[in-house]
Amino acid sequence: MINLVDSHCHLDFQLFDADRTYILAHCQQLGVNNIVVPGVSADKWDRLLSICDQSEILHPALGLHPLFMDQHTAAHLVDLKKLIAAVAPVAIGEIGLDFYLPNHDKQAQIDLFTAQLKLAQSAQLPVLLHVRKAHDQTINLLKTHRVVGGIVHAFNGSLQQAEQYIKLGFVLGVGGVITHLKATRLRTLFSQLPLSSIVLETDAPDMPVAEMQDQRNTPENIPLILAALANIRSESKQDLATITTDNAKRILNIK
Repeated sequence: MINLVDSHCHLDFQLFDADRTYILAHCQQLGVNNIVVPGVSADKWDRLLSICDQSEILHPALGLHPLFMDQHTAAHLVDLKKLIAAVAPVAIGEIGLDFYLPNHDKQAQIDLFTAQLKLAQSAQLPVLLHVRKAHDQTINLLKTHRVVGGIVHAFNGSLQQAEQYIKLGFVLGVGGVITHLKATRLRTLFSQLPLSSIVLETDAPDMPVAEMQDQRNTPENIPLILAALANIRSESKQDLATITTDNAKRILNIK
């Protein structure tokens, strides 16, 4: 039986309120037995934790996402530190740098990211990284603020950048983009990476798989991402499932 992990899925979003219970049951039928739910802003943490408490296959992460800089305050970092101690999330995330955003404040993002890396260091927790147009800056910060590792969510950097993340103890997340045949650069990259450094993710409800671009993405699509990975690599689907699952569980300390 195939056993899979969705290492990045926003199943706490209201978009899933109507059928979350069905999705979780169907995921288990498909062999998707662990789902990591990253936090994005302080006002959503309580809801996220409450939803994760309702299913043993859901694992919470907590963080302040760079896309929502206008919502974050210094007090939220204090709250995050307290929550980490109280609820023991599997990771700090989703955190990082997004220099793709128009009119972004680089220094504010760097300060927030650095503060959360320090919290991860103190708690000895991995981090879930969101990085756009900022891989080199992120890698430099990770070299300065060494954490126990983590996942580079939706990785789309270069092979050289991938190798630097791997040396720092990170694995690289691959999602629905790999199912699109036009994504030749990314498909080539994930055909070359060591399997020990790959984990599967959906980023649901975003990052839809091919042929479903107008539909809501869900963790039920993890098997389709696995199949796309099998199409570009030499390993069997079963081996890909086993090793990517082992990678995610190792990085996130999921039993």
